[in-house]
Amino acid sequence: MIASRKFSFVIILLFSALGFLPLLEAGSVAYRIVWGIAVLCVVLMVIFHRKVTRPLRAIANGVYMLREQDFTNRLKHVGDKEADQVVDLFNGMMMSLKRERRKLREQDYLLALLIDVSPMGIILLEPDGIMKGGNRAAADFLGFISPDEMKGGSLTANGSRLGSILARLNDKEVRVVRLNDSMVYRCSRLTFMESGRNHPFILVEKLTDEVMKAERKSYEKVIRMMAHEVNNSLASMITVISTAAQETSDSDMAEALTVCERRCRDMGAFITKFASAVKIPEPVRVNTDLTYMLRSWLPTFESICATTGARFTITLPEDKIMVMIDSVQIEQALINIVKNAAESTGEGGEVSLKLEKQGPTITITDNGPGISSEASGMLFVPFFTTKPSGHGFGLLLVSEVLNAHQSRFSLETGSDGLTRFRIRFV
Repeated sequence: MIASRKFSFVIILLFSALGFLPLLEAGSVAYRIVWGIAVLCVVLMVIFHRKVTRPLRAIANGVYMLREQDFTNRLKHVGDKEADQVVDLFNGMMMSLKRERRKLREQDYLLALLIDVSPMGIILLEPDGIMKGGNRAAADFLGFISPDEMKGGSLTANGSRLGSILARLNDKEVRVVRLNDSMVYRCSRLTFMESGRNHPFILVEKLTDEVMKAERKSYEKVIRMMAHEVNNSLASMITVISTAAQETSDSDMAEALTVCERRCRDMGAFITKFASAVKIPEPVRVNTDLTYMLRSWLPTFESICATTGARFTITLPEDKIMVMIDSVQIEQALINIVKNAAESTGEGGEVSLKLEKQGPTITITDNGPGISSEASGMLFVPFFTTKPSGHGFGLLLVSEVLNAHQSRFSLETGSDGLTRFRIRFV
């Protein structure tokens, strides 16, 4: 303000001096004085101009640094008290901006690190549903090799059943789903604000371990109570029936009592089998040649299929395929899978087993009636069965064994009508 007043006064004085010069006699004292005043005004204007332009140049440099987001450099003092105060304020603002930007970068790095290592799948979406990206857990859940493969693709691009479920989620919807590989997920579709627009994202939380523990705790209690009560009663009944069969002289009655005794013993064995389901030990995994083991189990698989009239074929590579497994438990799991497949196809059906080096992966295929969409999500639920005489124990045992081996597996009917049980060892 003071500088502008001084500059205005000098301009007025200059024009006044220039106005008087033509009225004065050249060479006179008054002429020289007025001429000197005019020259002095010009000198003062140059000085004032420099004092004004230097702060303006400093301000222009500051604006340029702001535009380029250069928070490292600082403005220099220009020698004017008022201008230097502005420079100091500007430098202080730049230091604050630098601190804030560093803080934001550190927070962004921490957030990106937490998202990347989070066991919860996080998927960012465009408004049209195309994936902007996601973390490693989300890529793993959807079957992608890395998060980079997700960018620009749709949720259903990889053909996973989880992806198709996520694509049908509505805004703010939370759904718990169980897939055909015994996996259980909590899926949530939410939104956040960015640049004044709503952007959707999806959270996928794996609940398999928690659900399986809760289910195991429930059916352990039920089975143990059933086994205890039923076996105690059956033991007394078998004793009474056996004694009565020995004492009676009626051959028909003796035969009927013998049948009752045998049925009671079968029921006791059935209950004992259920009780054993909760006592599956931890697998003792050793490095095993899977090709050799499957070849050695071939007679067992063929005999199982022969009882239902199904034909069994096996395809094995020539090379050794070494995996860390408990061969006893894996054999029992495969026996249950082949048995289910053979019972599904029945007389004249076909069951095949193929071992592939990639994975390695075992695929058991049958041409039975297939699995309905309603049953596909319940296959590995305790005591669920689609067979009139089934008890829901076989796939429960398979799920327990394969999960203990940390392998991936799925059971589904493809578009070609064939049902495949795939096991991929890690």
